[in-house]
Amino acid sequence: MRNVLCFLLLSMPFVAAAQESPADTAKTLQPVLIQAYASGRPLNEIPAAVAYIGSQDLQRFSNTSILPAVNAIPGVRMEERSPGSYRFSIRGSLLRSPFGVRNVKMYWNGLPLTDGGGNTYLNLLDFNSVGNLEIIRGPGGSLYGAGTGGVVLLNSALIKQTQLDVSALGGSYGLQRYSIGQQFHTDRLNVRIQYAYQASDGYRVQTAMGRHAVNADLVAKLSEKSTLSSTFFYTDMFYETPGGLTKAQYDENPRQARPTAGAIPGAVEQKATIYNKTPYLGLSYDHEWNDRWSTRVGIFGSQSTFTNLAIRNYEERKERNAGARTETQYHFGKASKNKITLGGEYQVFSSPITNWDNNGGEKGAVQVSDDLSSSMLVFFGQAEFELPLRFFVTVGGSVSFLNYDFTRKEPFPVTKQDKNFDAEFAPRVALLKKMSDNFSLYANVSRGFSPPSLAEVRPSTNAFNSSLQAERGVNYEIGGRGTAFRKLTYDVTLYDFRLRQTIITQRLADNAEYFVNAGKTTQRGIEAVLSLNALQNAGSFISDLKVWNSYAYNHYRFAEYVNDGTNYSGNKLTGVPASVNTTGADLVMKHKVYLNITASYVDHIPLNDANTVFANEYFLLGSRAGFRTKINNTHLLDIFAGVDNALDKKYSLGNDLNAAPPAGRYFNAAVPRNFYVGARFTLGM
Repeated sequence: MRNVLCFLLLSMPFVAAAQESPADTAKTLQPVLIQAYASGRPLNEIPAAVAYIGSQDLQRFSNTSILPAVNAIPGVRMEERSPGSYRFSIRGSLLRSPFGVRNVKMYWNGLPLTDGGGNTYLNLLDFNSVGNLEIIRGPGGSLYGAGTGGVVLLNSALIKQTQLDVSALGGSYGLQRYSIGQQFHTDRLNVRIQYAYQASDGYRVQTAMGRHAVNADLVAKLSEKSTLSSTFFYTDMFYETPGGLTKAQYDENPRQARPTAGAIPGAVEQKATIYNKTPYLGLSYDHEWNDRWSTRVGIFGSQSTFTNLAIRNYEERKERNAGARTETQYHFGKASKNKITLGGEYQVFSSPITNWDNNGGEKGAVQVSDDLSSSMLVFFGQAEFELPLRFFVTVGGSVSFLNYDFTRKEPFPVTKQDKNFDAEFAPRVALLKKMSDNFSLYANVSRGFSPPSLAEVRPSTNAFNSSLQAERGVNYEIGGRGTAFRKLTYDVTLYDFRLRQTIITQRLADNAEYFVNAGKTTQRGIEAVLSLNALQNAGSFISDLKVWNSYAYNHYRFAEYVNDGTNYSGNKLTGVPASVNTTGADLVMKHKVYLNITASYVDHIPLNDANTVFANEYFLLGSRAGFRTKINNTHLLDIFAGVDNALDKKYSLGNDLNAAPPAGRYFNAAVPRNFYVGARFTLGM
């Protein structure tokens, strides 16, 4: 580890830089403008740990999920416990995510995808709907409000031409996927509508899934200075939930679902399944008042009809979410990069929730019936300055207000509680120095906070926990980016994040989760990406050859944490591997035949706060090979096949942290070796 760190630090003055992504560094000479922190600048002028994932990165894998492309980014971890059931974390935020996405703020085409309750249904987005994404690692509260983990900006692909796109894919364990999309392009109006169906039987018992997804985008140029955009998706999906296994059950038969244990029925008996039907609509209006002033205003709304047949209950809830976001920018001075950004964001959220007994997949007696609601308001401002000697300074901050209301209607009598969080100020100061056109150094300090989500304040124990406090932390970060010899690039970040009132998961004997504040944690790490564009347009046989490596070292510890009289101070942070390394190679022959290879290593993962149970380390190897060609310069044909987990490794993914003793149902077996084959045809018009 020390040798790796010394190598990276000594190499920094000679390499590193703005890159499209770890897997697509051939694009570094093309100006990809990063939108994170409302910057609109190349990555080598962004004083933050930001990763960009473009279309070519996403297309390296099976075209069923963004997961493998996301996991190529150091410091970011996405897991699929079973088909369609995702967990997403940035720099250790996984320890408070039993399922779903917590502590990471997500946006869809510039508008919040994370709802007012603090949760994000990332599985609602179909693979084809995502054109690119940017990931901010570390607190982004100065412009985006709550979230100590980071921020993810997901965007639809640009509509550049009129075309029809169809694709089909099949694979192991009943994997199937079909999609069709039509887009229209004119100087004034661009429209896209897509439909996709994806299904899988899953590797384990009780892991089938199915998803119908429709998404549409429209961009209308109203005048030379005004643009109206709309984005819409509707997703109807289900996925079965198998539940965690004990170590003995996992070793005996990793494919089984959680079995019956005494009086507690198993996942199959309870038909454990989640159903979600959600429409989402967003509208945005952009206007340039003059050469200096511009404004963007957006409104959005969604409604999720959510049903969860869990082992311990049958839950139904209808979540209504609506809000608005606006940004106004003013460019000043002689330098075009001097600007001030001011704006705000507002969200309201409401959800009636009823829990019944689950009698083998049927509703039984009412356990509880509640009404939850929240309101959130953020004001933010940021100033960016381009100074002499190629220095760039960014100063920003936000003030956030949050309120939760809770009403228990059943059992009687009716009770009401509320939780008003103190106004939170989240500042950020960043400095970047361009040492040359090919090398830049940066440093930043940011403060972040993350209140508990509604799902944490009212977890599956069905008790409202008004004592749960917001996380607060300060992040110190330095980094460098550069390029050397037009072939070698890298991006290195060192950070020290100190978090107070860290929220962690605890579990009861029936595996119901609840949450507590764990005092202080220290999260120090290194994130590095090295890429070599070895060959490009080299001769008639090998057109391109790129190799890359991403590495994350996580020295995460509980600094001050005592729970139920037990002192866990000094222990490793639950759910976080000490190191993760991913290596890839991309080969193109005769501009048509291609091969993408990806290998990844994940270190041991502590599964409980006491550090007495660990998930084994694992090494995965996968590849995709295909033939891609243009027909008459307007049509595109892509035929491909691939394999994941080619070495057929047995490992646990999406582990249940702090599973209750003595059973300790920590383990969720991941898919062994599996194959897929597919084709895509694009008809240009």
